[in-house]
Amino acid sequence: MSDLLAARSQMAVSLAFHIVFAVIGIAMPLMMVLAERRWQVTGHAIYLDLAKRWAKGTAILFAVGAVSGTVLSFELGLLWPKFMGFAGPIIGMPFSLEGFAFFTEAIFLGIYLYGWDRISSRAHLWAGVAVAVSGTASGVFVVIANAWMNAPTGFELVNGQAVNVDPIAAMANAAAVSQALHMTLAAYAATGFAVAGIHAFLLLKDPANAFHRRALEIALLVAAPAAVLQPLSGDLSARHIAVHQPVKLAAAEAVFRTQPDAPLTLVGWPDVALQETRFALEIPYALSLLAFHDPHAVVQGLDAVPRAEWPNVPAVYVSFRVMVAVGTYLALVALWAAWLAWRRADLAHNRWLLRAVALAAPMGFIAVEAGWMVTELGRQPWVIYGVLKTQDAVTPMPGLVVPFVTFTLLYCFLGVIVVWLLYRHIIRSPAVPEWRGFYMPPGSGERGAGSST
Repeated sequence: MSDLLAARSQMAVSLAFHIVFAVIGIAMPLMMVLAERRWQVTGHAIYLDLAKRWAKGTAILFAVGAVSGTVLSFELGLLWPKFMGFAGPIIGMPFSLEGFAFFTEAIFLGIYLYGWDRISSRAHLWAGVAVAVSGTASGVFVVIANAWMNAPTGFELVNGQAVNVDPIAAMANAAAVSQALHMTLAAYAATGFAVAGIHAFLLLKDPANAFHRRALEIALLVAAPAAVLQPLSGDLSARHIAVHQPVKLAAAEAVFRTQPDAPLTLVGWPDVALQETRFALEIPYALSLLAFHDPHAVVQGLDAVPRAEWPNVPAVYVSFRVMVAVGTYLALVALWAAWLAWRRADLAHNRWLLRAVALAAPMGFIAVEAGWMVTELGRQPWVIYGVLKTQDAVTPMPGLVVPFVTFTLLYCFLGVIVVWLLYRHIIRSPAVPEWRGFYMPPGSGERGAGSST
């Protein structure tokens, strides 16, 4: 394994691991707050139990996310010193703001976890809101920094050096809005469906369990709107890529030759050697229409750039289709659940819906991972698009396979711990039948919450 491949592989493993916790850190606090608010409104202790359990789960995942995020920050400096030397003064601001948001989230999460009987119910709820807002802000600032790598701006390039740096202009790059919106919606959809899927699976065994029924409702309330809106944000991102990163679009759609009236390939296999898509199932004019809102628009192909600047076409092509297919499935399930809810049907006793939601549990995270593969692999061979190539940004230090193997083992160890902790957390959920009602108004205290189940 070359040092460049080892460095890229280490970043890939680190990002693939960390992004799961980053996504959960964006969406989980919102469900936690919604559960507490429902308790304050209804007085039903099940919502209080949900809020406390989700808060503990958020704390576990926050801690592991902090560890993996810290490792990532070190890796940026140690593995990619030339990238940080060039980009640091330009994207230092969003990273600084992300750090501020992270510490804000940590402070208010501590208040939320330990303030149940120490502050007023209103103040406690607002502490949870602060956790949810700062968690989302943290993710947005990181995505803005990544968006700059795809659409670099806010500086002038003179003799290979960045001068006249404008950090605000760098943050307001052309990809910032579309990427931040797409990623934030993906976080809500992925986390919401993951939680809903777990409780849907348990409801298949015990449809009368009030705890799982209420958890399913809140999780779908977060997941469904995001999943339905996600294709619209995807369209916005695709149109940006068509204009600003046409090579990425060409790789994602296996467009080898520049052409008008470009068709959309639903399935197939890109043969790079022959520069054609084998077994292609196409929709005429659809790619031109989706990318430029003109069925006769010219779509730039891979032939417009040297072969050395092509990304890994099969990897980008497959990742893009996985992302779109999974996102479509989640949107359809969300619409199905919304339709049943509108008809006031009992979701917990619709076994086909529960099976569909349970199947969706891991799919949001699969879509997130596939989407980031499209974003990162589609930009290659550039680490900063059109400015700095990945091979020129890597550290000259040899033996990078050693930290790659070491940190991969570390992430595997952390992953096992997290799965074990969450499993223990989930299997201890209370078995409360739906017919058994109980009321515990806010302010009843910790002792009442413990006796309610």
